Amino acid sequence: MKDSQKRQMMNKQPRRNRKYFGQFLFFLFLVVFAVIVGRFSYISIGKKVQNVNLSASAQKLYTANETIKAKRGTIYDANGQAIAEDTSVYSLYVVLDKRQVSLNGKKLYATNKEKIATVLAKYLPLKRDRALKALYPSKANTFQVEFGTAGQNISLTTKQKIQAYHLSGINFVQQEARLYPNGIFASHLVGLAQSQTAKNGQTALTGTMGIEQAFNKQLTGTDGSQKIKKDMYGYQLPGTKQKSKKAKDGDNVYTTLDTRLQTLLETEMSNVQGQVKANSMNAVLMNAKTGAILAATQRPTFNATTKAGLGQIWRDTLVQDAYEPGSTMKVFTLASSIDSGNYNGNATYQSGRYTIGNQIVPDWNTAGWGTITYNKGFALSSNVAMAHLEQQMGAKTWKKYIDRFHFLKSTNSGLPGEMSGNIAFQRPIEQADTSFGQGIQVTVFQMLQALSAVSNDGKMMKPYVISKVTDSDTNKTVKKYSPTVVGNPISAQTAKAVRKHMEDVVYKSYGIGADYKMSGYKVAAKTGTAQVSNGKGYLSGDDNYLYSVAAMVPASNPKYVMYITMKQPHLGGTTASKLLASIMKPVMARALQENTGSTTTKTNKMPNVAGRSVTTATRELIKAGATVTQLGTGTKVLKQSVTAGTSLYQDQRVFITTGGTVALPSLVGWSKGDVVKLAQLEDLKLTVTGDGYVTKQSIKAGTTVGAGSTLVVTLKQNK
Repeated sequence: MKDSQKRQMMNKQPRRNRKYFGQFLFFLFLVVFAVIVGRFSYISIGKKVQNVNLSASAQKLYTANETIKAKRGTIYDANGQAIAEDTSVYSLYVVLDKRQVSLNGKKLYATNKEKIATVLAKYLPLKRDRALKALYPSKANTFQVEFGTAGQNISLTTKQKIQAYHLSGINFVQQEARLYPNGIFASHLVGLAQSQTAKNGQTALTGTMGIEQAFNKQLTGTDGSQKIKKDMYGYQLPGTKQKSKKAKDGDNVYTTLDTRLQTLLETEMSNVQGQVKANSMNAVLMNAKTGAILAATQRPTFNATTKAGLGQIWRDTLVQDAYEPGSTMKVFTLASSIDSGNYNGNATYQSGRYTIGNQIVPDWNTAGWGTITYNKGFALSSNVAMAHLEQQMGAKTWKKYIDRFHFLKSTNSGLPGEMSGNIAFQRPIEQADTSFGQGIQVTVFQMLQALSAVSNDGKMMKPYVISKVTDSDTNKTVKKYSPTVVGNPISAQTAKAVRKHMEDVVYKSYGIGADYKMSGYKVAAKTGTAQVSNGKGYLSGDDNYLYSVAAMVPASNPKYVMYITMKQPHLGGTTASKLLASIMKPVMARALQENTGSTTTKTNKMPNVAGRSVTTATRELIKAGATVTQLGTGTKVLKQSVTAGTSLYQDQRVFITTGGTVALPSLVGWSKGDVVKLAQLEDLKLTVTGDGYVTKQSIKAGTTVGAGSTLVVTLKQNK
């Protein structure tokens, strides 16, 4: 082959290679292009990438979902006065990062730290130099600063006053809170609602004890929601509509508690507890005909506003403690003996001690009173007399009446953790012991229920503390709770006979209940003294008893039953009867004076007076039965303290805010709840001493007050 042909063939080879490579690249491009087109087609049609829905993701990215918080229902007393209600508090923080600027160039960070420090020191419990130190942090590039407890739990009034200065960088975070305006007020019974965080990160008020817990479902509302379509800058897209679901506020719960009687009971209980430092105390005032609880409390207790004392005991001892009642149980032994036809009050027995088998039943006076009648034995609270009555009835009959009085069964109060009690009833000595209240454990509510059979001529009434539940939007009753007859353990004739014997305890020369006499009314009462067990045996000494009293007034046709217990007090030189009488008599007298025959009084609806002139608003409120207090010097009502449509009880205090300066009114005679409400509205630093009604105030009436002003009031119970 010639050299020229060889060279020609060598030149053709690279051209062929380039042609093939070009063809390969062309086909490769076509494949890649086809894949890309196919992928985009798949995405555009299926709108999914790696099982992620792009359309849904875009919707989420450009849709703002906001939760509209529902308000927790309010708990009211029998007359419609709020005893637990929602309120809002705020936490404050200040943004320092200078990069925080709005789209229109507005500075969203602190530009005047000196002024901010001055304003915060004026309205918060915070010194100016400390505020400045926080506003000039040592760490560079600090985004924002907070101010500890001083910047938390800020009221709406204080928030608005700080915002009025229009200082950039100051921000607030709203938080839910529960207001208990009366402080120590049936605290364990009413209970607590505290902020808790759910799995979804949402916080809500949740009942953790008492009525707040028992009715948590009814009190808890349903949150609403709001959806807004927005652009990449966060603004609502033109032409789009907001999709919203309205929040449903929680239902309101009305109790049978009477604030005036409850306040007095708290005062008297605190006075006695302050003297004797008892291990525990309970006191309940009940309507004798209906079973409605008008006042109830325990010691130790806690202040629901400040939470002071909460750590001492979490139990509602009215239903969550079972104890040996002692001699108040003799009321039911006597009733059972009479009703079963076994009682002969004029028959005699030898007092002092009684032998059953090889065991001895002693009287509290171990020497006895000689040979006496059973009538006298009851007035003297003789254990031996009761043991004889139990033996005469027979254990089977006695146990039948224990069951008929519904001991050892829950009263189904609906309150959390209610106990049923228990009994030791195998041996003859155990059966006899129960006749005078040892060896059987009961709850306070069980005792009240059984006592109602005696006070109500044989009809035994279920104790109840809730009168109704209402819809917060319409005020219509969702559920009503009425007096409930749960049994007829004894006849009316027996009940009247037992009350006559209870009168003997108070009025016979040998009766041991003379301390319970009341001016103008006959009292039927039975005292009780039970030894306290340590789990192995009974403790000894005057400070190791559970003292109690069950009283019914008026004796002939009782309107009220009161039951008080006092466990392991340090009596000193005072008798238990005098101490318990110092609680019973003033509370019973106040109840009889008010003649609270039913659990509620006639109420009117709160009118809507916002926007009206002060003169017109005041006239309407007085017509509705309210006591009006004006806050401010304006001529039109800006806000009212009671929501329109809410039931008003007679003489309920309503605050109308009118703007301008606020002069402190005379607070003498005001209730604790009214003073707390005033302090909340005007953001005053309040210190309360005592219980009852205001007798002194630290700031003179007529003095102009502002947020942060310190007010000290002294309360005393009028008797």
